[in-house]
Amino acid sequence: MPDKTPARERLLKAAAELFYRDGVGATGIDAITAHAGVAKMSLYNNFASKADLVNAYVEGRRAEWHELLRLRLAVASTPRERVLAVFDSYVDHAVRAYEWGFRGCGLLNAAAELAVGDPARATVAAQKDDVEHLFREHLGEMRSDPGAVAELAEHLSFLLEGAMSRAGLDGHDARLKAARKMALSMLDRFESPRR
Repeated sequence: MPDKTPARERLLKAAAELFYRDGVGATGIDAITAHAGVAKMSLYNNFASKADLVNAYVEGRRAEWHELLRLRLAVASTPRERVLAVFDSYVDHAVRAYEWGFRGCGLLNAAAELAVGDPARATVAAQKDDVEHLFREHLGEMRSDPGAVAELAEHLSFLLEGAMSRAGLDGHDARLKAARKMALSMLDRFESPRR
């Protein structure tokens, strides 16, 4: 029975797997169309260029993470739980990449291959800004010290991104889970500052 999935969706799915698994630069149009099972013309009927497809891939990864985060935040009832939900959403996003051979953050991996000024690279930067903003927002609900809030938000952001990078090198999410434990310890100190 022929696949009735629209060509655009098949191309995005193929690109997502190949860009993540093999890299953006190493993945050519021919490989994507062959993996998607569509004619090369289908790609150009749906995307203006490979760069347009890369941008759609990055936007899709960002939207995928936002949905996982939304689900985690829906069950988080305290600011502390909402901070930890951000860490948990990264673990959830990692799980989605296991079938392709986990290599860390697909967004950072793509951005590392893109030129400064590339729209997809700006999308990746915006997602990382989203994370730090979320930390600031939820920490601000815990304590009314803007300096301490900004500092810890930045630390948590660095901790999470560093853990994701190391997890990508390791090929599993243990570093992300360790980072979550470290975040718990940091939150304990943040909530009970020394007088």
